[in-house]
Amino acid sequence: MTLTLKEIAELVEGSIEGDPSKSIHGIGALDSANSNQICYAVSEKYKDSLKNSNAGAFIAYSILTHKFKVIQDINNFNYDHQFNYPDSSVAANSAIGKNVNIGKSSTIGVNCVIEDNVSIGSNSIIEPNVTILRGCQIGNNCVISPGAIIGSEGFGNARNSDKKWNTIAHLGNVSIGNNVSIGANTTIDRGSISDTEIHDGVKIDNLIHIAHNVIIGEDTAIAAKTGIAGTTIIGKRCMIGGAVGIVDHLKITDDVIINATSTVNRDITNPGTYTGFVPLMHHSEWKKVGIWLTKLDKIATFMKIKLKNIR
Repeated sequence: MTLTLKEIAELVEGSIEGDPSKSIHGIGALDSANSNQICYAVSEKYKDSLKNSNAGAFIAYSILTHKFKVIQDINNFNYDHQFNYPDSSVAANSAIGKNVNIGKSSTIGVNCVIEDNVSIGSNSIIEPNVTILRGCQIGNNCVISPGAIIGSEGFGNARNSDKKWNTIAHLGNVSIGNNVSIGANTTIDRGSISDTEIHDGVKIDNLIHIAHNVIIGEDTAIAAKTGIAGTTIIGKRCMIGGAVGIVDHLKITDDVIINATSTVNRDITNPGTYTGFVPLMHHSEWKKVGIWLTKLDKIATFMKIKLKNIR
């Protein structure tokens, strides 16, 4: 898809500062876009990135993404006798799209859907009822358990001037390394522009949600029912307990252990074991409580000194 800035401005009901005839061939991230791509920023904190970006234009993003989104053509699917993967085993009732690469000695279970331009490495096992959406990459020696969905649309929405929601189309993919296992009914969203990345050796349990643009470092293990919000980066060799909630845009360093049911709402910059349990309360109250919690050890020390002096 190629659009001129004039066509884009008409699409989003916007104005142009620059050459209206300039052609735009796609959407890119601020730090990696080229002069033929368009990108966006959501707040003032990206001002420096805007100045340094090589993008050819900047735009109202949510509307435009749908013009560059590629929809899977159901007529591209092949079934049973149409397969040509002599070195692998593919169940007859699975649906395989165009330009799909399946490596040697890999297995595709019954009732799987593998969309266009997917790549699956050697010796990987895709168990029944797995869906791998267009453009996603799976490495060697991977196991994806029943019901998992790889490359689903991310949860991105933007409000317009009428306070109505416009969905944001996600144009990235999911990239999964080697020796990765993904549990049953786990969902991994595709990236908004760049890819969601699951690096080598990662172990993901059942019923986990990994949002768009998340990056999970090598040999990290994540227990069931954990949710990781968008654009969070998790380091290598981390262990994340069950039912942990990690909010968006965080960075967690290597060799971190997070205990079960914890909420992570800030960056973790030092290795170690972390626990976060708090009661539900109004946010304004929680901010006050949070300040006092961080000072409890100092208060206790102060009280011990006072009591000792009184005695």
